[in-house]
Amino acid sequence: MYDTGSTAFMLVCAMLVLLMTPGLAFFYGGLSRRKNVVNTMIMVFSAIGIVAITWTICGWSLAYGGDGSSPFFGGFDQLGFLGGVTDMLAEAEAVPEDATYPTIINFIFQMAFCMITTAIITGSLAGRMKFGAVCAFVALWTIVVYPPLAHMVWGGDGSLIGDTIGALDFAGGDVVHISSGLTGLILCLMLGKRKGFGMMSYRPHNVPFVALGAALLWFGWFGFNAGSEFVADGVAGLALINTVVASGAALVSWMIVERVKVGKPTLVGAATGLVAGLVVITPAAGFVEPWAAIIMGLIVSPICYFAISFCKAKIGYDDALDAFGCHAVGGIVGGICTGIFCVPELSWTDFGGLLYTGDVSLLCSQIAGIAITIVFVGILDVVLAFIVKACFKGSLRVSEEKEAQGLDIAAHGESAYPAYIGLD
Repeated sequence: MYDTGSTAFMLVCAMLVLLMTPGLAFFYGGLSRRKNVVNTMIMVFSAIGIVAITWTICGWSLAYGGDGSSPFFGGFDQLGFLGGVTDMLAEAEAVPEDATYPTIINFIFQMAFCMITTAIITGSLAGRMKFGAVCAFVALWTIVVYPPLAHMVWGGDGSLIGDTIGALDFAGGDVVHISSGLTGLILCLMLGKRKGFGMMSYRPHNVPFVALGAALLWFGWFGFNAGSEFVADGVAGLALINTVVASGAALVSWMIVERVKVGKPTLVGAATGLVAGLVVITPAAGFVEPWAAIIMGLIVSPICYFAISFCKAKIGYDDALDAFGCHAVGGIVGGICTGIFCVPELSWTDFGGLLYTGDVSLLCSQIAGIAITIVFVGILDVVLAFIVKACFKGSLRVSEEKEAQGLDIAAHGESAYPAYIGLD
């Protein structure tokens, strides 16, 4: 029989991860401008619907199907999840020796990962990208980019990043955060800056929405990280503890940075720091001790704050809600820290962290894995963006009139606040 405790644990974790995407809608919606809040939130919600279809049809198979012989993608044997239910019924009669819960639970757990990853991308696009173009890009991205990357990192024996290179990614530093943040950066560069960017201040229109969204993300992240152990054991508990302490340390660190830089800590800053801490611990959650998680949380906030407040202004890219500055940058920091702080006994490979072993092998593998992720995702993003652009009359961007009016009314015909129509 399956382990009923681990089966129940994974079902709960899957539901927690599913909660994260609606939570992100509130987080992004609160950060956006009043006239674009509906558009911002519906872009996140669209990821739920699109991924539900693409993951079932081919995403699962491309990520985790096949016989494991390819280092780059799974296979085509599970297209449409064909055989999935049959396999589940067969497993019920003769449970595989190493299985603790039915495969079908992993199907929905991994689908939820793809949903939140895809939704993160939309934060860079707020206020100026055609909604149809967003949906088209998301549909292609969840077929061409995410499943192969998930296989390369988590595909087991023979996978390029996880096995051949030996990089560790407990719950998605490469697969989730670097991939989504980098994709957001590439798309916002291709879209160009919002009208008035650099000349006017874009302030969050609803701070309580931001706090609510961060709280839902924080809660769902416990399933995200602890569930990535795939069994209810001590390592899952360690991942949960590390998630709490890293996010808490990053929250405190962000408030300190704000106090030093602008004189006052803010709720938006605290919520952003909380998310940055969640991001940085994701690749390391089951590999490091809690004291190391605290250090990771303390250092990630100043780095992400610098990327958001200085680099974005200096370089001039318009990452509207800072998907790149928080997720990609935080994911890179977390991946590198994994190579430093990984406890050798917890490593999935023969190598432990630099701090424990004095050996740079794991750190080099971490950097190599991050580099391959950036190159793979970056190239395919550009190709897919040009394909979608060609399908939408050579432009990914709405007209100046629609941008000025606000995409809530222009693209969706509704407003979050009807009394404020025409106002920003």
